[in-house]
Amino acid sequence: MFTQFFGNYLLNQKLVTPEQLVDALQEKKNTRMKLGVLAINAGYMTASQVERVHELQSKMDKRIGDIAVELGYMTEDQVMELLHAQPLGYLLLGQALVDKGYMNNEAFENAINSYKEKYSLTDEDISSNENSKVDNLILSLCDFSKTSNPALYQEFVALLMNNLIRFVGDDFTPLQPEYSINSTSFKSTSQGINGVFTTDTKIFADETTFIEFASRYSGEEINELNEYVEASGQDFLNLHNGLFTVNVSNNQQIELTLTPPTPLTGLTPNDVEHSLILPFQYPFGTIRISIGL
Repeated sequence: MFTQFFGNYLLNQKLVTPEQLVDALQEKKNTRMKLGVLAINAGYMTASQVERVHELQSKMDKRIGDIAVELGYMTEDQVMELLHAQPLGYLLLGQALVDKGYMNNEAFENAINSYKEKYSLTDEDISSNENSKVDNLILSLCDFSKTSNPALYQEFVALLMNNLIRFVGDDFTPLQPEYSINSTSFKSTSQGINGVFTTDTKIFADETTFIEFASRYSGEEINELNEYVEASGQDFLNLHNGLFTVNVSNNQQIELTLTPPTPLTGLTPNDVEHSLILPFQYPFGTIRISIGL
């Protein structure tokens, strides 16, 4: 989840454009980590030192790690540590941005350091998916302080992002929340949650994006708006909300019930009044999921 929030951070700081980020997210799965980016992230080398090593490598037949050791930038143990490290998702995203030329090493160094500093993150927090740090990132994105139960809204969003990663794909970036829409072209399915936490949830997107979402979720190639798209939207929403109610019951002894998900319909701005709308930018388009406040 830290990868997705790193993308959001880069967008908010205007360090990359939405188009550049989408392109890098698509390339991330094919990206090979390079020692320079790993060394910058670990704090073993600066961006200028990495550039110096790359410059020297272009003039001699030596590996980057060997040159870095010869120059005294890193020890052999540090090089071996980085070469055997499992690359984290946000580093693969950073590497893809550097490879594409959308960021240079210096810009990446400044971005990753400021991202970690702002949210008090370490690589250990990120690799372990530290819950308290995830909560802080969610609260930086969504303000639930004026709701009747901020903790449940926060749990809903954390689980939602995990479910998108598990069942649709991790190549998305959460965009800034919205509180209204100005389009009537969206297709939507909805489901209510009832109990001490009563709210209405919706998943919606334009027709083309909804078809692509359904293809991803179902694992089937779907080319038109049909009953499979409708079923996929309902199933994802019902799956997520079902897991949410089970978690709330197990962790907080709060019993909630669900209404049956509605068939795919059109959406008007009035349908999402008094709702928090969470947009998730995938390479195939933006999926929005709303929850009533």
